[in-house]
Amino acid sequence: MVGLLGSRDVNLRALEDGLAADVHVRGNRITLRGAAADVALAERSVRELLSLQEGGALLTPDAVRRTIGMLSTPASTAGAAAGESPSQVLGLNIVSRRGRTIRPKTVNQKRYVDAIDENTIVFGIGPAGTGKTYLAMAKAVQALQAKQITRIILTRPAVEAGERLGYLPGTLSDKIDPYLRPLYDALHDMLDPESIPRLMAAGTIEVAPLAYMRGRAQPYDAKVLTPEGFRPIGSLQVGDLVIGSNGEPTPVLGVYPQGEREVYRVTAQDGSSTIACGEHLWTVRTPEDKRRGRSRTLTTADMIGNLRRGYVRRYELPMMAPAQQVAQPVPMDPYALGLLLGDGCITTSTTPSFATNDPELAVALQDALEPLDVQVTHKADDDWVLRNRNGARAGLRLANPVTAIVRELGLAGARSATKFVPECYLQNSAQVRLAVLQGLLDTDGGPVTQIARSCRVQYTTTSPRLADDVEYLVRSLGGVSYRRVRKAEGRKPGLANGRPVGYLHDAHLLDIRLPSGVAPFRLARKTALYERSGGGRPMRFVDRIEPLGVMDTLCIQVAAEDSLYVTDDFLVTHNTLNDAFIILDEAQNTTPEQMKMFLTRLGFGSKIVVTGDVTQVDLPGGQRSGLQVVREILEDIDDVHFSTLTSADVVRHQLVGAIVDAYAKWDDRQPPPGQGPGGERQNRFYGRGQQQHRGGAR
Repeated sequence: MVGLLGSRDVNLRALEDGLAADVHVRGNRITLRGAAADVALAERSVRELLSLQEGGALLTPDAVRRTIGMLSTPASTAGAAAGESPSQVLGLNIVSRRGRTIRPKTVNQKRYVDAIDENTIVFGIGPAGTGKTYLAMAKAVQALQAKQITRIILTRPAVEAGERLGYLPGTLSDKIDPYLRPLYDALHDMLDPESIPRLMAAGTIEVAPLAYMRGRAQPYDAKVLTPEGFRPIGSLQVGDLVIGSNGEPTPVLGVYPQGEREVYRVTAQDGSSTIACGEHLWTVRTPEDKRRGRSRTLTTADMIGNLRRGYVRRYELPMMAPAQQVAQPVPMDPYALGLLLGDGCITTSTTPSFATNDPELAVALQDALEPLDVQVTHKADDDWVLRNRNGARAGLRLANPVTAIVRELGLAGARSATKFVPECYLQNSAQVRLAVLQGLLDTDGGPVTQIARSCRVQYTTTSPRLADDVEYLVRSLGGVSYRRVRKAEGRKPGLANGRPVGYLHDAHLLDIRLPSGVAPFRLARKTALYERSGGGRPMRFVDRIEPLGVMDTLCIQVAAEDSLYVTDDFLVTHNTLNDAFIILDEAQNTTPEQMKMFLTRLGFGSKIVVTGDVTQVDLPGGQRSGLQVVREILEDIDDVHFSTLTSADVVRHQLVGAIVDAYAKWDDRQPPPGQGPGGERQNRFYGRGQQQHRGGAR
């Protein structure tokens, strides 16, 4: 009874003020007197308050007034029929911290909260003070604590009151913090203040102006991997296929030009690099993330100046699975081609030959060339000749099949320093690419072991182009390659039959690591050594980020579950927001184009809540609000919900609701633009306000 009546009977006085029936309290007994309808309302009110109290809620005069208000309004009948009794509305706990519980206070607020649970995109439209942003923030914190999402993103358009950021004093943070202050304040109400900086530093909570949500972009000439090979991102269209992080093709869902932006070259420690804007997203793992078995998503700008911790690189990039590209026929077995590129003589000026002291390789080459009717014959020492079994018929000499294929592939005349992997083998299935790589590594590569370390693979060639091709093969299979050059000039000559022989060309050395399940060798002795020591794990870390200036950019959205796609040098990146709770506040100050851009950032496992008041648009030049336009466009789409809050849902001072109603009535009394007193400027100003208000009601 003490909890029901309140300290010094404050709740009892609120009951008496709000009810027409007389309320008398004696001990534990409450007596109600008055007209039948008034007594029925009073009885329902008391019972709802008792239900609230039994649910653990602390009764206040505000809760009493809201309970009576819900039961007194005509809408309450429909709400009760739908199971939205005051005790259910006011007793719905969202987030609790240090004895303070955040819950809806009106029927419309509860419907708004329920809509957030049931829909992916929710628009909360209503006047100031109705709890649109606050309740959305509470649901975001609740989802984060329940591990339903991995990050919260809060954003606002920074155009209020016609101000321009460039003319405001201070640093960028000084310029934007006033716009974002309400979001910070709500966070401090719901989370421990000391945990907020930590969550923001980890990227779990991101607070930024809307303009910074736009940029996830790359230049038009940045390359994106497709099933047919790399293409400029600027040539992609909706429906085109690109390769995702799992190596599988995934369709492009959207292509969005972003205009000119400041861009940076992001380079990994293995030399691979790509170009992206400062807001482009990267999935990375820090040493702490690896210990906890998780990853985080950061922008390019987030990583600048924070790439190392002592001598350790901080941000590890994800590795792609072997790319599943379109298979195409090839004229020669790919493993045989790899062997001949390594230790073969394919100048076409003589009969093709092969040099090896491993008979196992000669047998493997024979097996691979069997369909071509080519016989691998031992000549002397380490020399083997590739002869045409049908070399002479009816006195005619027939071309060697290997020679004909070498000419067809453009390899005729290629020597050690000019060999390369033909394009039809590079742009082929993973099985073909791996077979070529195995042939090259079985001849000119080998395992390198070190005590207490996993085995790496080293490959050497004097052909710069062939070194590029081997790097391409390794990276396309999900591996990494570290390259260095050993200059020919100044090196001690080698020996051939006891005679010194100088070096004519620089040597390109590649240290290679391939993912588990991708065997680098077929040769038995190399395979045994490699498997005995273990191949380790390929890793890529962000090594440096360098500004390049301003470029014309665009971004794409892909259908991959993790929103990742493969860009230059097989780097894995993405630009949509997965597993995130995203809140766009003050959305009435977005343009239709900004609203479209924002909504298309939605990733898998994410929710978006958009809040705003269409009667308070601050866009310059009479632009139409994106929040007004979006309802006309998306109202009939499933999983998109529009919640409308009114002055009755204001949870600030009681005067706020009265002020909102007074302004609405005053707007309705204003004449259309161009009519009535007040001059052209006055009519234009108020006419815009009236149009906005009516547009919101519609």
